[in-house]
Amino acid sequence: MRRGLGMGAKRRPTHVVWWPLPDPWGDVLIRMVARMLALVAVLGFAAPVVAQESAPAPSAFDLAVSAARGGAAKSSKPSVESLLGVMGRTTRFKQVAVSPDGEWLAWVEVAATGGTLIQAMELGAREPKALLVSACPEGKTCDESSLQWSPEGRRLLFLSDGHQRGRTQVYVADLKEGVATKLTSFESPIASPRWSPDGASVAVLVMQGEGAAQALGPRGPGARETGVVRESHPVQRVAVVSVAEGSHRFVTPEQTFVYEFAWSPDAARLAYIGAPPPGDASWWLAKLHVVETANARSRVLYAPKWQLAEPTWSPDGKQVAVIEGLMSDHGSNGGDVMLVPLDGGKARNLTAGMKATAMSLEWVSARSLVFGAQVRGESAVATVDPTQQGEPRVLWKGAERISARGQVGLSLSRDGKVSAVVRESFSQAQNLWVGPVGEWERVTRREEDLRALVGEARDLTWKSDGAEVQGWLVAPPPSMMPPPGVRAPMVTMVHGGPAAGVVPGFRPDVLMFTARGYYVFLPNYRGSFGQGAQFAQANRRDFGFGDLRDILSGVDAVLARAPVDPARLGVTGWSYGGFMAMWAVTQTQRFRAAVAGAGISNWQSYYGTNRIDAWMKPYFGASLYDEPEIYTRSSPINSMKLARTPTLVLHGERDLEVPVTQGHEFHRALKELGVKTQLVVYADEGHTLRKPEHVVDRMRRTVEWMDAHLTSGSAGGAARTSLLPR
Repeated sequence: MRRGLGMGAKRRPTHVVWWPLPDPWGDVLIRMVARMLALVAVLGFAAPVVAQESAPAPSAFDLAVSAARGGAAKSSKPSVESLLGVMGRTTRFKQVAVSPDGEWLAWVEVAATGGTLIQAMELGAREPKALLVSACPEGKTCDESSLQWSPEGRRLLFLSDGHQRGRTQVYVADLKEGVATKLTSFESPIASPRWSPDGASVAVLVMQGEGAAQALGPRGPGARETGVVRESHPVQRVAVVSVAEGSHRFVTPEQTFVYEFAWSPDAARLAYIGAPPPGDASWWLAKLHVVETANARSRVLYAPKWQLAEPTWSPDGKQVAVIEGLMSDHGSNGGDVMLVPLDGGKARNLTAGMKATAMSLEWVSARSLVFGAQVRGESAVATVDPTQQGEPRVLWKGAERISARGQVGLSLSRDGKVSAVVRESFSQAQNLWVGPVGEWERVTRREEDLRALVGEARDLTWKSDGAEVQGWLVAPPPSMMPPPGVRAPMVTMVHGGPAAGVVPGFRPDVLMFTARGYYVFLPNYRGSFGQGAQFAQANRRDFGFGDLRDILSGVDAVLARAPVDPARLGVTGWSYGGFMAMWAVTQTQRFRAAVAGAGISNWQSYYGTNRIDAWMKPYFGASLYDEPEIYTRSSPINSMKLARTPTLVLHGERDLEVPVTQGHEFHRALKELGVKTQLVVYADEGHTLRKPEHVVDRMRRTVEWMDAHLTSGSAGGAARTSLLPR
């Protein structure tokens, strides 16, 4: 029976929820979710299921089709609702971590009823069982995340809002004693707790200052501003908390916003990436610092040309490795591996000229700096010897996505011999795997086989402006393929960023189309990760032009190799992908339908209204006021009279990264020119839609818009009547 979890004084220890999860429990709850949570299922909510093999269940596609057909003909398409229900059966893992000695595994997964679960497993046990670790009271839904093993590997550090909904605190769970202790009582948001190497302290990011309690980051909904708009901004600082006493002190400067940090091996210093506020905008200007925790003396260690991520100390504490590159979003890491000496010497690029993009770092030994990478649309694990000038050595590479904490990468034991990853592909949902790098064995066995919803995923390469470009073409399942001699519709999905890239992974937006008979094309156009720094920078001062040439030549490559109908092509994207959808319909009539989400229609008006404007100078090379023509030439709004394509425009009402006015501008122009269009604004949403009903609505509207304009005999781009919002 679950034990009581009463939360009293700050230091009161509470029992950990500590139980094995039997097979039938998870299997029954999965079926309940499939029936009851179809409308929120697209977010990946799923029931926690044990690691042991359970009885075979009906395939995902069988459930979807039986719900959709209702006795109809075998060739009928599954409904959007039934597909959302199917995808709700898949478990989503947010993080996985192997203990330093390689004997334990812990992970965070999204729960079926909302919130998250943390589970742990002793890998060497005769019959390993998944054990639930939580500070969440009975009957409550909690958000628990950011787990990290203690140096000795028997305590788990994590964040939980079990004490107060929506306000996370740091907890320490002792797996041997079976109790969890609430370590902190901060009144404002906190993030990224990290054990000190001696286990005596925990460092954590804490938001301070005016507006700190409401700070949701640049992708969350922005606060409404009325009256006198003041230039005061919260600051995120590092606090060091004593594990024994619970007291804390701040060690980073009051006027520096800290984004990431790492402990030195001797626990005497922190390396951190920081910049003056505002934090939402200044990351593109951040520098690498080091601070002495005893006296809070801080100094700049490295001023980069581009952006920084993943500070990681060398085992001897004399150097700090970082990833440096042209990045368009904090948290979407990508670049080369740089080595920065602590004594102030010159930084050294360990991967100069590498035709890949490093995304995460793990320093295993003096001669082994391991990094996760994207290589031409695939995931990879490589190692580089910091003491030598040699090339990185690839340890594993595959056409799938592997991750441990968001980015492509893995979790490693202290000696590097045991690794843990979340593995997924277009046709396989997420599961946990453990073992030596590239020799992983599956730990969890969840609902995973999606092959009834999706067909072959083909790795395509083609030439554009003399350079090689790569992308993925995902086919419908055999049951939804067109008959011989008939060509299928296709949707081109343009990724955001632009500093990002597509690797095969569980993609509800892709499956929604393939399961209904569409091909889906996902190009890694210039500006994408995966082919090195030069390729990632190839669209600087040229937004839209070269990118679109890459995409259109990729469409030509698809048409030459697959049964796709050139008269039934659609394009869609979000953020930079939304801009590219807007740009595409003002430059070509090849696409017969478009859906532009959170897109930029006018770079000039965008410059003065977005709240992350510092990202633009690295890409445009100058401010709007110095070189306005660079911004003008790439603005879709200046080519509107060429638009003929029916376009659905989607946007969050309180988007800080791309203000909703950008969607209004584009929609207004299309409407005035007689192009079929519709604008949908999601109330109280930011750049990323968070409310389940809005995520589902976005998915449904996108599919319905494409269906309406890409079916056989549709008017396509020739239509010039308006479509009233519903």
